[in-house]
Amino acid sequence: MTVLLRDESGGRSVCLEMVRRDAERLLAAAGMARAELSVLITDDKAMRRLNRDHRGRDKTTNVLSWPQGLEPGPDGTVVLGDIVISSQTAAREAGERGQGVNRRIRRLLVHGFVHLLGFDHERGEEEARRMAAEEEMYLSILERRQTMVSLAINVDHVATLRQARGGAEPDPVAAAAVCELAGAQGIVVHLREDRRHIQDRDVRLLRQTVKSKLNLEMAAAEEIIAIALDVGPDMVTLVPEKRQELTTEGGLDVAGQEEKIRDTVARFRDAGIPVSLFIDPDERQIEAAARVGATFVEIHTGRYSDAEDEKSREEEFNLIAAAAETAFEAGLRVNAGHGLNYLNTAPVAALPTIEELSIGHAVMARAIMVGLEAAVREMREIIRAAS
Repeated sequence: MTVLLRDESGGRSVCLEMVRRDAERLLAAAGMARAELSVLITDDKAMRRLNRDHRGRDKTTNVLSWPQGLEPGPDGTVVLGDIVISSQTAAREAGERGQGVNRRIRRLLVHGFVHLLGFDHERGEEEARRMAAEEEMYLSILERRQTMVSLAINVDHVATLRQARGGAEPDPVAAAAVCELAGAQGIVVHLREDRRHIQDRDVRLLRQTVKSKLNLEMAAAEEIIAIALDVGPDMVTLVPEKRQELTTEGGLDVAGQEEKIRDTVARFRDAGIPVSLFIDPDERQIEAAARVGATFVEIHTGRYSDAEDEKSREEEFNLIAAAAETAFEAGLRVNAGHGLNYLNTAPVAALPTIEELSIGHAVMARAIMVGLEAAVREMREIIRAAS
C-alpha cells in the first residue's frame, strides 16, 4: 500500500506520522493491500479555493475527498483517491469539542476515507446512517483505547516538604490515601539512593495501604532493587538518577546499557513485577525497551511541558505522539509523565495509545490552593474530558 502525504498547512499542530500510520491502517482494514491513497493537509485559504472550484461553495470546510474508483489498474493497484484536510478548521473544531487537533484530524481522515469507499451522507438519511456506522467501525480500529486514561499521583513532594523540617508531617502515606479517595487510580513514589524525600518506611507503609496500584520509581541500583523485590510493588519504573538534579532530568538511556537493564527487568519479571522504563520520545530507546523485555514505557513529557513557545510545544508534542504509536506497535504498553499540569495535560491524554499519566508537582501545587482532594478531582476531570 502507498500513502502519498503532503503538508501545506504552514506548520500547524499536526503529527504527520500519525496521519500516515492512520491512513495505512485504514487501507489495511479495508483489505486494500495494493492501494494508493493521497492525503493533503492544508489551510483554510487553500481549502476554500478547492471547495469553490470543485463544489461551487465559496467557503472553507474541514475535509474534501475525490474518489478515483475501486477497480484495480493493469498492475493490480487501486488508486483510491484524494483526501484534503484543513488543519485550521480542524483546530477550531477540536477546540469547540475539547479534543486534541490530531484526534480531530483522525476523525476527518476517516470521514474522507469512507467517502472514497463510495458512501455519501448527502444522498439521504439512510445513507447517512450507513456512512456514520462505517466511520465508527474504522474509528474503533484506529482508537484502540478501551477505557479512560488512568491518573497516577506522585506524592514525592509531600515527602519533600516533610523532610525540609525533619519532622513527621505532612505524611505522604496519608496523602496517598486522600488521592485514592479522590479517584486516583495509582500512587507513584521515587525511592532515591540519597533518600532526599521518600523513605524506606514510606514505601513499606504504602505497600500495606495503597488500594489501587503502587508504582515504585527507582534507579537500577542494587540496594534499591533489593528493597523493591522485598516490598513487592505492583510495578516498578526504572529512571535515571543524578545526585545534583532537582528532579529526574531526561529519560533512561536504555540503548546504552541494554545488558544491565535486561538483567534488572528479568529479576523483576521472575518476581512477577512488571517493569516500565522512563524514556525520551526516541525511536532508538523504544526499540531497546522492547528488546530488554519491558512491559511498559513511560514517555518523558518534560520537554513538551517546558516548551516556551507554541511552535516548540507542537514539535515536542508530535514527538510524544509518534513515540507512543511506535511503542504500542512494538508491543509495549504506554504511559507518560513529567511536568504535566492543568493546562497541557489534555492533548497527551487524548492520544489513543496512552494508558496512564503520572502527575505529581502540578497536583500538589494546586492542592495548596484548593485542597488535595479537589486538586486530584480537577485533574481527573481534565483527563476524562480528553480521553
